[in-house]
Amino acid sequence: MIEPYDDIYFMKKALQEAESGFEKGEIPVGAIIVIDNKIIARAHNLTEMLNDVTAHAEMQAITAAANFLGGKYLHDCTMYVTLEPCQMCAGALYWSQISKIVYAARDVERGYIHLKTKLHPKTKIEGGIMEAEASKLLKHFFIEKRNLN
Repeated sequence: MIEPYDDIYFMKKALQEAESGFEKGEIPVGAIIVIDNKIIARAHNLTEMLNDVTAHAEMQAITAAANFLGGKYLHDCTMYVTLEPCQMCAGALYWSQISKIVYAARDVERGYIHLKTKLHPKTKIEGGIMEAEASKLLKHFFIEKRNLN
């Protein structure tokens, strides 16, 4: 039997968020949070629009999910994010005690893995889901950005 709600399905939803950010001139990172196969939060970077360095997609999604659930812990939730979380976002995810993080592309310079940031010991992590699509969108954004300057 084919499971309609798998990692690919939800990562496509996160990529749609990243594309929304791209259209607004934001670095195209998208995130969604899911519980019981239901999307409870959707977000993309808003750092330019809000003039706020903390307005990463993950931070926006964590806040929205916590508001939806009525509490600060994201137990039994999965975040799908198009780029490996940075140190700041990994710290927030640690404190949220999210159950699982699935990311698309690695951030080899600023990602939590390179910076050796710890996640909550109970958080499961999986990377590389739709990595090519997420990387292509990010590269396209930065090529366009360089051509405009």
